[in-house]
Amino acid sequence: MNYLVAVLRDRIQAEEAYSALEAADLPMQQISIIGRGYKSADEFGLLDPAEQAQKQAKLMAVWLIPFGFAAGVTFSLITHLDTFAWAGDLGNHLVGGLLGALAGAMGSVFVGGGAGLALGSGDALPYRNRLKAGRYLIVVKGTPTLTEKATRILRQFEPENLQGYVER
Repeated sequence: MNYLVAVLRDRIQAEEAYSALEAADLPMQQISIIGRGYKSADEFGLLDPAEQAQKQAKLMAVWLIPFGFAAGVTFSLITHLDTFAWAGDLGNHLVGGLLGALAGAMGSVFVGGGAGLALGSGDALPYRNRLKAGRYLIVVKGTPTLTEKATRILRQFEPENLQGYVER
């Protein structure tokens, strides 16, 4: 499945482009307008990178926190450090485990959340930013022939951006 995404300046230009696609007898069920008054980014399925990063951080925390606890206890057992004399042997190992769990939690937030936010958004974030700025998107989903025909039509409207994608 191929996608074509055109970013248009305002609602009037988006409606004119949509009408031109309709006049060219393109299948309208495969064409969407995204923007204020039409489908939202969430309704269309543009992923919110912050939400995805949060999911990734939680997923990583599920295994990093217990692993960090086990690693902290193991480190304490191997090194025989007596960092907290008041805690005794067992207390030192438990404190080492808690510090390891804390390190695992920080790792899930920084790596899972930060990397997910930076790398996981793809082109969704720039499109969401343009929608927030009052722009409109026209998305055409279909065969390569359909998207090529739509590209020729949409170029007449001088979109800010015209990008094609191939679904894998």
